[in-house]
Amino acid sequence: METELTSPRREAFTGTAGLLTAVVGALAGIAVWLPYGRRGLFGAFEGETNPEVLLLGLPVLVAGGTLATLAAFAAVRGRWRTALGLAAAVAGLAALGYGFDVLAAPQAAQDCGSPC
Repeated sequence: METELTSPRREAFTGTAGLLTAVVGALAGIAVWLPYGRRGLFGAFEGETNPEVLLLGLPVLVAGGTLATLAAFAAVRGRWRTALGLAAAVAGLAALGYGFDVLAAPQAAQDCGSPC
């Protein structure tokens, strides 16, 4: 006999909520990336661009936003080990992002000091 907690309808609702949470996280990652991406791809002096903003920055921020919202979703559902694992993945992505400076502006758009 099925209980209310294990019914297929409840599982479908939980899965749908998880999917919507992941989509919202991905959209939040894109929203965070957009100002940096625009400046890195189009805002440089004399047409200089930084393609790493698109190739590294966008995937890192989309994955980070998705993982962060899924970690919060798992924590709300009481799945602490899953939430901690996802939070560790977010920390790893943040370290990767800082290490590779995925949101770096093109060289000409950065402050070059007093001679400029």
